[in-house]
Amino acid sequence: MRALEILEFFKRVRQPRAMSEIAAALGYPQSSTTVLLKTLITLGYLNFDRRERLYFPTVKVTSLGDWVPRALFGSGRVIEAMRDVHAATGETVSINTKNDIYLQYVQIVQSVHALRFHVDEGAMRLLTESAVGWLLMSTMPDDKIDNVIRRANIATSKAADRVKVGDMMAKIKTIRQQGYCSVENLPFLGGGTICVLLPVTIQGQPVVLGLGGALERIRQNHDRYLSVLQKAAKTVVPSDPFDQPVEIEF
Repeated sequence: MRALEILEFFKRVRQPRAMSEIAAALGYPQSSTTVLLKTLITLGYLNFDRRERLYFPTVKVTSLGDWVPRALFGSGRVIEAMRDVHAATGETVSINTKNDIYLQYVQIVQSVHALRFHVDEGAMRLLTESAVGWLLMSTMPDDKIDNVIRRANIATSKAADRVKVGDMMAKIKTIRQQGYCSVENLPFLGGGTICVLLPVTIQGQPVVLGLGGALERIRQNHDRYLSVLQKAAKTVVPSDPFDQPVEIEF
């Protein structure tokens, strides 16, 4: 776990760092941090500049996952669709899928606007706590949605954030009818999200293309943003074994 946390730390800072800085940032004892860093150097995942006493990942880290985009996104049209939406809106745009009772932000292009909400790539959020999660749940049979909501409520630390099954099912019924989801002040107060389903799956799971930003900006551009998302989704065509159409069960 600590080895992965060190690699994720470098993903965030994107600069060489000293052992003491790594240990302090992650809350590790300096002695065990030194041992772990030496191990990662031996395995070829970190480079150590002895003169500056700084560590930085090597290209071997990249090689661990350079095959993943093809496996996940097939022809690459999914990524192009995301970039098209970003170019047309400047908002934070993401590719998202389901991971048990969570949604996971698989790929993100951050907003260029001054007022924005930052989400880390790979981050996860309960399905009940965002528009993207609601849209993902809308692809599931009702009995499975009921189970997901109950499990998500158990995993929710704040009682006020737990949702009622009946209320959630009513929202999902509306989402199914309109074919997209648009929500204000969720998951961030003062923010808005609009999202649509893509006609592909990632590892058998439905995929959502979404954008989010400051609420006032989302309100002013809602119809245009929705149109941009829908047009981008239509450009994604299943083209290989990794790109399979979504089958929505009711």
